[in-house]
Amino acid sequence: MKSTIFIITMLFVSLTSLNVVNGQDRFPDGTPVSGWFKKVEPTRIASLGKLYRITDFGIGQDSTVLQTEKIQAVIDKAYEAGGGVIVIPKGIFLSGSLFFKPKTHLHLEEGAVLKGSDDISHFELLMTRMEGQTVKYFAALVNADKVDGFTVSGKGTLDGNGLRYWKAFWLRRGFNPNCTNMDEMRPRVLYVSNSKDVQISGIRLKNSPFWTSHYYRCENLKLIDLHITAPEKPVKAPSSDAVDLDACHNVLIKNCYMSVNDDAIALKGGKGPQADKDPNNGKNYNIIIEDCTFGFCHSTLTCGSESIHSYNVIYRNNTLDGAKRMLQLKMRPDTPQEYENILIENVKGTADIMLFIRPWTQFFDLKGEKDIKLSYARNIILRNIELDCNVLFDVSNSNQYKLSNFTFENMTIKAKRPNINQDYIENFTLKNVVVNGKKVAQK
Repeated sequence: MKSTIFIITMLFVSLTSLNVVNGQDRFPDGTPVSGWFKKVEPTRIASLGKLYRITDFGIGQDSTVLQTEKIQAVIDKAYEAGGGVIVIPKGIFLSGSLFFKPKTHLHLEEGAVLKGSDDISHFELLMTRMEGQTVKYFAALVNADKVDGFTVSGKGTLDGNGLRYWKAFWLRRGFNPNCTNMDEMRPRVLYVSNSKDVQISGIRLKNSPFWTSHYYRCENLKLIDLHITAPEKPVKAPSSDAVDLDACHNVLIKNCYMSVNDDAIALKGGKGPQADKDPNNGKNYNIIIEDCTFGFCHSTLTCGSESIHSYNVIYRNNTLDGAKRMLQLKMRPDTPQEYENILIENVKGTADIMLFIRPWTQFFDLKGEKDIKLSYARNIILRNIELDCNVLFDVSNSNQYKLSNFTFENMTIKAKRPNINQDYIENFTLKNVVVNGKKVAQK
């Protein structure tokens, strides 16, 4: 009898922690989570059309020879024949920017490495998205635009080969401390845009010169079993975000490992005083991040710095191993921002800071307007958190934004700086929050 009661109790706790209401998993605003988020299947390349193994088309296994044109010719051949899978076999293949087309896919076999050139002239200059703007900039190593159903799969690697770019960036920053992130010309590793039903699974992405993977206006995007890394030392990989979501919705990030020298997952969407009126910008919503492990990174989840509206975000069952911050809200005073309905739950591990909220003024530009743009963060829930950190609550009070309706619940925290300033947040609820062995009282 006791065992039955225990099982029922644990089931209830489990369902409650997963935000389940009346048997239905729900987003923080109460809308149901669709079955699409529960359906995780491996990419079956045999069902995607003919396989085009690049070594069957005169492409040699020589890591010193640039083979962009030959690889692109295979992609084009598959497209012209109605689609298929571009297969990279074991070996290292050097390339500049490649462009996948409708019904073409990429598969990297175990031991396969598609390696980016460290010469920026090998990457096409074109209109693209970068740092919340639609601008002329450099293509990524792998690009896919308007490719519904696009997949990247396998056990191989996309290698950004970033060392030369990193060294050049820090040299430029030393010469000109005011240089922007885009002043040192450098490509991303993977960029997918204007596409539905995309799955990136199984592969490794490493050593990106700039952002590692960037998704713009994608709907129904699954990132599964990825291993994404860029070093913090001996040479820092600047701006090497693992995943940037830029005006995307219905996104599942599951069973991934991320350790990069910037934000692991960043929610983007636009910047500037009129960003919310620019049709090129957009919202991020209906995002689930679960069962992931985060190594060193500036933050495991960041809203901003180029974001106008991010909401309905669930971050659960994740482990932190030396991240700088668990959750960071970058409040940009030159951009109207709303961050709301965010649920962080069932998290354990180590981080320098649990919650970080401060004005973000890097490259501040009101573009001639006089007044700052007031931003909002509301309906933020952190619960079932077990964390060792240096700073629990790194939040500054500011007239540049309003914070409201935060909940800390069922938290066991060890912190060198344990203070929580409840006065900074309107309607701040604390339930069973234990810090350094002492329960924190609700004001």
